[in-house]
Amino acid sequence: MSGARLFSVTGEGFAVFRRICGVFYYFCSMARIMAIDYGSKRVGIAVTDALQIISTGLTTVHSKDLIEFLKNYLAKEEVECIVVGEPKRMNNEPSDSARFIEPFVMHLKRTFPKIKVERMDERFTSKMAFQTMIDSGLKKMDRRNKELVDEISATIILQSYMEKKKNNF
Repeated sequence: MSGARLFSVTGEGFAVFRRICGVFYYFCSMARIMAIDYGSKRVGIAVTDALQIISTGLTTVHSKDLIEFLKNYLAKEEVECIVVGEPKRMNNEPSDSARFIEPFVMHLKRTFPKIKVERMDERFTSKMAFQTMIDSGLKKMDRRNKELVDEISATIILQSYMEKKKNNF
């Protein structure tokens, strides 16, 4: 069968094909959402995939290096929102560590004014992260890795934010 076309779209079929490609492009070009578990020494960072379906731990960086890391990352990847963990006590008041985080959030908003910054309750994320490490079978020595705890905590913050966002729509 020489000269046979494997795929041919003409007329109305072509218009449908273009619309499908446009929708596919739109969903594949969504910006990511990033979560930050900010600490005075270390910062855990997690991001979604481009379709905003899966949250994944990205890395842990030293607090003093965070803004430079974000500048480099945001130059390569499109991020529509940065979610920063909000430490609270059981009575819903800010915890002691909030005094370190509030100035950081203000600096973040000034440094990246085009990116939305939101807050998410981070109560129990460190405990949940540690339990996740146990459940995944990490050895006792590996569970002492505080950087991994921070990264997993950021992932939990991001997953909680995504669930809240999904349920509000």
